[in-house]
Formats: sequence, structure tokens, C-alpha cells
Amino acid sequence: MALVLLDRYSQSPMSTFPTFTVFDTETTGLDPRKGDKIIEIAGLKIVDGEIREDLSFVKLVNPERTIPWEAKQVNKISDEAVASEPTIDHILPEFFEFAKDTILIAHNANFDLGFLEVEKEHCWGYIEVPECLCTMRLSQTLYPSEFRHNLDAVSARLGITMPTDRHRALPDVIMTAQVLLKMIEQGNISDIEQLRRMAGKKKLVA
Repeated sequence: MALVLLDRYSQSPMSTFPTFTVFDTETTGLDPRKGDKIIEIAGLKIVDGEIREDLSFVKLVNPERTIPWEAKQVNKISDEAVASEPTIDHILPEFFEFAKDTILIAHNANFDLGFLEVEKEHCWGYIEVPECLCTMRLSQTLYPSEFRHNLDAVSARLGITMPTDRHRALPDVIMTAQVLLKMIEQGNISDIEQLRRMAGKKKLVA
């Protein structure tokens, strides 16, 4: 199913943008360099200004460690749910293949990219990581007088309804995609170069 957010972009401006892969990770904690792991990764594509839920990627990941109680309270993912799932060295190459030839979008991209940077070292072979732009940075650019730029605050500011299963990867991805398109509209962002300047251009070292 394709969710059209910006009717006025359906004819021209958004068709000049590249395809985006909006993604999110759920993790065992906050610091991948201290042993925290990805336990879920999801992505979906925005094509010509449409959120394409039919072009989505959702995978649970076996972190090969116990999920702390604190993380379970946030994402509601149990040890039993991931026990029989593939490990990250199988899942991450699949995700990067899904995102190939697109630009990644994440909210607070530094967090998710930090995990990708560490976790990709567990994968065999060369992995080319797409460019990534950050919707949190875009919010900071567009609304400099606002104090809060987390996903909940930005969504509320833009009139986007929070899903009941918030803090699972795919619902968070859908929220982020809606946030991106709303901010492109409100910011009168006309092309990818302008978006890069406002959302911060990031790329992992492959």
C-alpha cells in the first residue's frame, strides 16, 4: 500500500528527489561499543513522495545476549521472541541490499548509524553503506526556537498521530517518514541538495 502524504508534490517536486529508505533500529541499550546489540531493524521506501508500505523490510535479530529489563520495557521485545531469529551477520547484508541505490533517513541518525557502523564489522565482505540524512537535524534547522526535537515532540508539532505500538521499529519508521514529508512541505524544500544542507549529510566509512 502506498500512503500519499503530499498531494501537491505528486506531480513534480517530489519526483525529482531520489528514493529514500527510512529506517530504525531497536537495541539492547544505548552504546554498541559497550556490547549493546540490534534486536530489530526496519525500513520502508519513499518513492516520488509516497510512503510505500509495500516496499518494507522488518526483521528481528538474535543479539546473542540477554535483553536487559530496561530495553524490554521500551520496545516490548523479549528474549524468547529473538531466540530463533538470525544473527546480525545474516540480517544486515539483507537490509543494505534492500536499501541499495537509495538515501537512508533516520531520526537521530547518529544513534542508528553508530550501531550499523559497529555491527557491520561482524559481516563478511565489503558492505557499501548508503548516505544518511537525519530528520532530527532537519527539525533543528527548521524550528531553531523549539527545545525538543525527539520523534514524539516533532510528530506532535506536525500533527502526526503516534501509533499504539510506538518503539517498535516499523511503526517508528512510518512516523519518521511522515515527519520527513511534512517537514519537506513546511520548509519548502525543493530538491535533494537543499535537503542535504538542512538535514546533514552523513555516510559511514565502508
